[in-house]
Amino acid sequence: MLTIDDLSDDELLAIFDFYVVGYRDLIFRHLGDHNTKREIEWWISLVHVCRRWRCLVFGSPRRLNLQICYKPDPFEMLSLDVWPALPLAILGFIFQTSVVNIIHKLKHNDRIRQIHLQCCTNKPIETLWTAMQVPFPELVVLYLRGWEYVPVPALPDSFLGQSAPRLRYLCLLAVPFPGLPKLLLSTHLVYLWLLGIPHSGYISPEAMATCLSVLTSLKTLQLEFESPQSSPDQENRRSFPPTRFVLPCLTHFWFKGVNKYLEDLLSRIDAPQVYRLSTTFFDDIHFHTAELNQFISRTPTFGGFNGARLVFRCHEALVWFQSHPAPSDHGMVEVKILCQVQGRQVSSLAQICTLSLHLSSRMENLYIHEGLDSSPNWRDDIEDAEWLDLLLPFTAVKDLYLSKQFTPRIARALQELTGGRTTEMFPTLENLFWQQSRPSEPVHEGVVQFISARQLTNRPIALSVWERDAAQERYSGL
Repeated sequence: MLTIDDLSDDELLAIFDFYVVGYRDLIFRHLGDHNTKREIEWWISLVHVCRRWRCLVFGSPRRLNLQICYKPDPFEMLSLDVWPALPLAILGFIFQTSVVNIIHKLKHNDRIRQIHLQCCTNKPIETLWTAMQVPFPELVVLYLRGWEYVPVPALPDSFLGQSAPRLRYLCLLAVPFPGLPKLLLSTHLVYLWLLGIPHSGYISPEAMATCLSVLTSLKTLQLEFESPQSSPDQENRRSFPPTRFVLPCLTHFWFKGVNKYLEDLLSRIDAPQVYRLSTTFFDDIHFHTAELNQFISRTPTFGGFNGARLVFRCHEALVWFQSHPAPSDHGMVEVKILCQVQGRQVSSLAQICTLSLHLSSRMENLYIHEGLDSSPNWRDDIEDAEWLDLLLPFTAVKDLYLSKQFTPRIARALQELTGGRTTEMFPTLENLFWQQSRPSEPVHEGVVQFISARQLTNRPIALSVWERDAAQERYSGL
């Protein structure tokens, strides 16, 4: 009978690789997860089985992704002398009592593969940043998170010795790094997350575009500013059109900031494979989306949209474009406005939808509803004309879905369209779906009057109950 001792070395390695090595790189996992260290050091239990297994494991460090995990805990006692010179993963929380220990481990900079650190203090951080001004030739993953309440000092220009040739995953959360463009020029990043960028870490759209232009392997880009204070200097902007470059592998792009910054950045970018585009704008009086519209129109993956959602929450409103029904392998464009004033939410989305007329005018399915995680108590003082301005760009809608929160408001606005004007809004509408709050709830009077008026124009509308798919909305983040 065949036993495990009869297996060849290659077969044993395949078993180790396939069944045991579920872990490859942390990719910014929660630092408080107690299973993380165990997952990184899965191989330790194997080397204690027998000499043959120990030789196999230590003889295949790259294939099996062998790493030693160090967590900067004051009670952590880790001696590297008992193990071969394997790659290191340093992860955990930075306290005043742990900085010295972290700096001591950083002296093994030629072995460090991953760094995941969250600042829980800001006083000794500059000492730590100073210790990281040397090259880390094996570093693949870098995650640094600032302290929530006290700003951390900026990373120095010479951070990582301005060279990280193997760096693939970079996330800076509330950690200013004005010199980032110099570092990115020496990397081949696949994922770049810059979140909660404080004004002290502001990077102009020109500088950001320059460093992105060399990241030809980049798949995911997330660029989020902390406040609208980080806005491009309009007086110093170039008057001639910038040259666009191509990000051939980019599939996901998230942005949060001022509208003008994104316009300037997108005027320099082509991303033919981008799959998801999510933009969040700080509230503004006037929005400009010319470059956003052109970017979308020249991106082939965004060519098949026929469904839109207008979603209102307590602190934001958004328009969401996708194919309907939404397949999992299709793209999505989302534009959010950060605003708490309900009237401003309606007028801001009206601007976005009007400026994005090439998208809005193609939508055959339109949903209007509140977010699942918030049910704002909508005021009734929003003018009917404001609702009509919001709906006017959607000229190709055939199926209209209204939640119970917005049915009376949209219906009242549609009542304003009398006589021949009843076909001005939604001229191709065929079906109206309304959400009931209880069984056998009577249809809103305004809906009945609108449907009756359309009946007189020989353009009838069928009325049906809308059963909202909460699971799908949660999965889509709506």
